[in-house]
Amino acid sequence: MVSRSVLEVRYAETDQMGVVHHGAYVPWLEVGRVHWLRAAGVEYAELEREGLFFPVVELELRYRRALRFGQEVEVRTRLTELASRRLVFAYELAPAGGELAAAGRSVHVPQDASGRVRRLPEALYDLLQSLREPHT
Repeated sequence: MVSRSVLEVRYAETDQMGVVHHGAYVPWLEVGRVHWLRAAGVEYAELEREGLFFPVVELELRYRRALRFGQEVEVRTRLTELASRRLVFAYELAPAGGELAAAGRSVHVPQDASGRVRRLPEALYDLLQSLREPHT
């Protein structure tokens, strides 16, 4: 499953020349990941209330073209790898109707509230596995 989130580049996310600052991309990935989970029927806030967290343990981004103030940006998110103690999301970011501007991935390890790594609950694992889409 691929989720699509559309965001508008805000002025605060750009430098003096109106180009998106590299650090602005990381929150956009989080938006994509939370939207992906919601589309899967999983509310991340509910998982946290139940004591399950997915901290980022690895992050990779490749910038290909500049994005600018006022553009609409589509964040395409997919779950590409899944194990009982590891999730990997892949992202593609592009202006509406435009060429790929950035691509990346984030790795997450399920943890409890104390920070101990834990296995995904079986029902959640099965659901996520059914929606996993290997990156090509």
